[in-house]
Amino acid sequence: MQDQSAVNVVLKAIKKVKPNIFIHLGDLCENESVSHWKYKRRKRPPLEYIIPEIDKDIQSGNDGLDDFDKALKEVGCDQKHFIEGNHCDWLNQFVEEHPYLKNYKVDKAYKLKERGYKYYEYGKYLKIGKLYFYHGGHYSTAFHTRVHVQNLGKNVVYGHMHDVQRMGISHVDGTIAGVSLGCLKSIEAENNKWLKGRRTNWNHAFGIVDWFSNGDYILHIVDIIKGKTILNGEVIDGTT
Repeated sequence: MQDQSAVNVVLKAIKKVKPNIFIHLGDLCENESVSHWKYKRRKRPPLEYIIPEIDKDIQSGNDGLDDFDKALKEVGCDQKHFIEGNHCDWLNQFVEEHPYLKNYKVDKAYKLKERGYKYYEYGKYLKIGKLYFYHGGHYSTAFHTRVHVQNLGKNVVYGHMHDVQRMGISHVDGTIAGVSLGCLKSIEAENNKWLKGRRTNWNHAFGIVDWFSNGDYILHIVDIIKGKTILNGEVIDGTT
């Protein structure tokens, strides 16, 4: 369940920044229809009852990608990467249970090849210059950015945790950093009833990366507050 105002900010930022690379860090939508949590305490209904729900979730994901693709096409960005998230992977697990429904696998369901995305399966890394990207989830501790850097020994950016967190560690060869880049999902309590009132540190945000010719980079974390941000001194309002 995305926060539309936060998504609108990113769509407007794309038109201003005009990126030549776009990276989606995964979990395009909740995919609750195939969540193993949904049927943890009750039996899953017959397939004919579930398929319409799955189709609705997939359509929601495709609608979201349509919006991004439209904005990216307008600015001439044709290098697009889609990194599969754990909620995306639930679709793949569903197909494992029902192997005759191959069109419900993530790459086919979201038409990634037709859209021009390079596709990375859940847990796989994309490397550009000296920076790695993946969905996240390998190390889910309170100080997860530090654990990522310590275990990977590389610069890494990821989602999954829904918070904004950054940690750098200095080595003899220089500093490496781990960055958790927030999310674009709804973070309102009424849309996350499964939390049972538990408070979170989730934030809306996105990133802009500039690379030097040697692979070094500058990562700008752009926070979104109540559907708005400021980019290069200009207010971007996603609520209108």
